[in-house]
Amino acid sequence: MPSVSDDIITERLTLRLLGNEVRNACLAGDLSQASHLLGAAVPEAFLEHPSSLQHDQKQLVADANYAPWSSRAIILTGEMQTIGLIRFHAAPDPGALKEYMKGAVEVGYQIFEPYRRKGYAREAVTAAFDWARHHFQVDRFIASVSPDNLPSMNLIKSLGFTKVDEVMDEVDGMEYVFSCP
Repeated sequence: MPSVSDDIITERLTLRLLGNEVRNACLAGDLSQASHLLGAAVPEAFLEHPSSLQHDQKQLVADANYAPWSSRAIILTGEMQTIGLIRFHAAPDPGALKEYMKGAVEVGYQIFEPYRRKGYAREAVTAAFDWARHHFQVDRFIASVSPDNLPSMNLIKSLGFTKVDEVMDEVDGMEYVFSCP
């Protein structure tokens, strides 16, 4: 059985854990070093929203077991080009306060321009869910989406998610929360 930290491979994509060295290089703005360490080109777009990488750092300080759930570069395998980022916000928590969160993991993802609307988000999200099921027997998933983000709303709904809550995110503003058993 492969390690939980191994790359997640799909037909067109490689989902590669960033790890501390790549994350630190990105946060320091050293994309050349990040690209070298990752083994794939890392674009400037990677730095436009550092909150995911900062979140990873905080989570890892609080819980080293978060590592396999942390950010992965979405790499277009044929070009070895990073086209986005995917992560789980936390490891599954059977004692979560909200019922729909118990034992679930929340996915976050971003596809950079000009790679949007080509099915990469669906491919990455589906692969990440398969990985979580296979390695950790997770069968409940959460996604929080801005009501203005129609492409993500359409993707989440097409994957069988249903709306379970609304929250005000301190970074992203109003988000609809969806769950998929």
